[in-house]
Amino acid sequence: METWMRFLSTDDRIVFGKVEDGNLHEHLSLEHPVPTGAVLPVSALKALAPCAPRKVVALWNNFHALAAKLEKPVPAHPLFLIKPAESVIGAGEPILRPAHYAGKIAYEGELGIVIGKRCRDVSVAEAATSIFGYTIVNDVTAAELLNENPHFPQWCRAKGFDTFCCLGPAIATDFDWRSARVVTTLDGVERQNYPLSDMVFTPAEQVSMISQDMTLEPGDVIACGTSLGVGSIKEGGSVSIAIDGIGTLTNQLVTAGLAARQPASAAASAG
Repeated sequence: METWMRFLSTDDRIVFGKVEDGNLHEHLSLEHPVPTGAVLPVSALKALAPCAPRKVVALWNNFHALAAKLEKPVPAHPLFLIKPAESVIGAGEPILRPAHYAGKIAYEGELGIVIGKRCRDVSVAEAATSIFGYTIVNDVTAAELLNENPHFPQWCRAKGFDTFCCLGPAIATDFDWRSARVVTTLDGVERQNYPLSDMVFTPAEQVSMISQDMTLEPGDVIACGTSLGVGSIKEGGSVSIAIDGIGTLTNQLVTAGLAARQPASAAASAG
């Protein structure tokens, strides 16, 4: 298994590459993972979200256990919404409460699929080769906005605020998702612990079926949906989502205006 990360260098360059033994072995880009020959110590870099998606496709009702609890039928096609690029932050960056919203803010620990090459109308077999690797997602939601208007559920608004899509800390390739679990803790207390093998649609199926609806570009992310244990975050609360083989993604909820949003996060664990 290989670990890939994205950083801000000391000369304000965004660098991407493979992390080994505390060093970043720089590559041109996710789309063109060709080594540049540069080797940079991770300790001198600031971690960013591991990719810069044009869009994040976020699934709903993609786990059998949650569908059973909600008494919802298992879908025949992935049910999804789009989170904008501006919602993406990396590990260690603050989740900012929207200034005009005082309601509940929910976390959702999820696996993220990172697209490695453009795909449109691909088969399941082709989709598997279009996946660069996997990361961790916290799909954040302003829960009370979702059904604020009884005539139109506001999925994109409720989930699309700046900082409402936490990604990281790394991308893992050759990752065996079938044997992995998502473990989410809120202020150190375990809230989610579910197997990825319970997914309705496999990652390759998700990529294939979504590619029938839209073109997926390198760096785009598909958030695979969540399972049991979703809850709300109080001000100052810290959410950590761990998947063995990828790492731990940690972010804290703060009130907008109390923390200046930074372009790069503090270094985060990966492994």
